[in-house]
Amino acid sequence: MSKKILAINSGSSSIKFKLYLMPEEKLLISGSAENLGSSTSQLSYKTDKTGETRQLPLKNHSEAIDHIIDILMSSGVVQDKSEIYGVGHRISHGGSYYTHAVAVTPEVEKRIDELKVLSPLHNPNGLAGIKAFEKFLPDAKEVVTFDNSFHHTIPKKAYMYALPYEFYEKYQIRRYGFHAPSHQYVSEKARELFGKEKTRRMITCHLGNGSSISAILDGKSVNSSMGFTPLAGVVMGTRCGDIDPEIIPFLEEKLNIDSHEIRRIMNEDSGLKGLSGISNDEREIESAAKNGNERAQLALDVFVHSIQQYIGAYTTDLDGLDTLVFTAGIGEHAAYIRSQICKNLDYLGVKIDEEKNKNNELSIEAPDSKVKVAVIPTNEEIIIARDVMKVTQQ
Repeated sequence: MSKKILAINSGSSSIKFKLYLMPEEKLLISGSAENLGSSTSQLSYKTDKTGETRQLPLKNHSEAIDHIIDILMSSGVVQDKSEIYGVGHRISHGGSYYTHAVAVTPEVEKRIDELKVLSPLHNPNGLAGIKAFEKFLPDAKEVVTFDNSFHHTIPKKAYMYALPYEFYEKYQIRRYGFHAPSHQYVSEKARELFGKEKTRRMITCHLGNGSSISAILDGKSVNSSMGFTPLAGVVMGTRCGDIDPEIIPFLEEKLNIDSHEIRRIMNEDSGLKGLSGISNDEREIESAAKNGNERAQLALDVFVHSIQQYIGAYTTDLDGLDTLVFTAGIGEHAAYIRSQICKNLDYLGVKIDEEKNKNNELSIEAPDSKVKVAVIPTNEEIIIARDVMKVTQQ
């Protein structure tokens, strides 16, 4: 019997939503609430027949969810709230507690709250979303998809840090990896499109305001650039990515600040925003760079270089490379960034067709490229919806 499943993807100041008819995977409505808590907050949605963008004063995630439910009803895709069988939530950090999606329980909520210190930009808002839907849709089954679950196949030699082993035993300090639904979706889609043989050794590049690189071998994650938290890895919109750990106590002493402030700086004031002094938006930085802004160009160069380093390292984990995939906001739309990344990958056999790249085509490799290079739009929400079905049908 078909069921209506709502997939919720809560960010630090946004909520993306999609309502599916499952298991047919028919999309009924999609939309987002953006810039929550600011004067420019807005809510938009689209069905196969209509769509709208509304400027609304949305103070927080709970208010936005109230309006999202109103839209589901007023658009006609839902006649009664009871039609929504399940709600799936993307949660950033599940720590070592969860390697797969689970039903929401008080214990699960407690764990998500405990782990907010490791994902301060995401876990609190994800939990707020869960609690809001408990209030507005009390009869719906709620399920959590964790952002690190797909990476539970990473081998111990790749996820361990060279710290005293007791820290791993007592505090589960290790590499977890994140953006699991996205890396899972695009890697599965690539295998479907190009065949298993051509995608045995694959690197997926999720490039957006948050960015991560993953090494996928025979459909399983064997390494990923984010670490104990989503702060590690490549340069991101506002996050610094990998830095020398000694910088942290150095700045705390020099600036007379505590660990909370240095954590805030590394998560919210660094990355492309900190380097460029302009914005965390790659499009704005690229525009400034074209107009001669040297710091903007430097920010882009550092961003590209950090990605190239991970691609190079992960070809060692994979013993070569068959397919390179770009996805997410920057990965899907920033032809300049893709071109710059691929320029220095000739030694791997990566060559792209610049015209195909500019047009954001599915396959952008040149005819003589030894590596498949693809641009695959991510769909984290369908992974979330599938997880709801799996968990509730067990």
